[in-house]
Amino acid sequence: MKITMTTAHIFIATSLDGFIARPDGDIDWLLQRDDSTEDHGYSAFISDKDLIVMGRGTYEKVLTFDTWPYDLPVLVISEQLADTPVPEALMGKLRFSNRAPKDVMEELAEQGVRRVYVDGGQLVQSFLREGLITDMLITIVPVLIGSGRPLFGSLPQDIDLQLVSSHSFPSGLVQSSYRLTP
Repeated sequence: MKITMTTAHIFIATSLDGFIARPDGDIDWLLQRDDSTEDHGYSAFISDKDLIVMGRGTYEKVLTFDTWPYDLPVLVISEQLADTPVPEALMGKLRFSNRAPKDVMEELAEQGVRRVYVDGGQLVQSFLREGLITDMLITIVPVLIGSGRPLFGSLPQDIDLQLVSSHSFPSGLVQSSYRLTP
């Protein structure tokens, strides 16, 4: 039986200077620019995903929201959280793992998971370094925040991208879709 490989996809926003959050994890600069009259494509993006894979920092940020925002199952990759219990309110919605991204993707493929949404700066960087990302939808927010948590980090080699599309919104956001080229 041939196992189809799981593919990893990114949907994320950054400041114009390349940060996904302030140094303390705050995303106020992003939330205050959210325009409910604009469709930035999240619903369309998430509609064909089977699972969300996120890092600890993203998970901890999401826990501060009023409600759990995800309908899909979530896998949090974290050395620190791997042996901790899942909060009771999230039982059946969430699990923790301390496995490396490549191992996680192989395990998900064996479980029949086909397409995953990868979220979180350090996790995105890890997936990119291991060549596991298929495509990225990046929204640039027209603000400079000066410092923070970068979307991209050091890489062992260049990663070539093909621009698939780019779209600007009346709010000033610019969204570009990239496919990673082998």
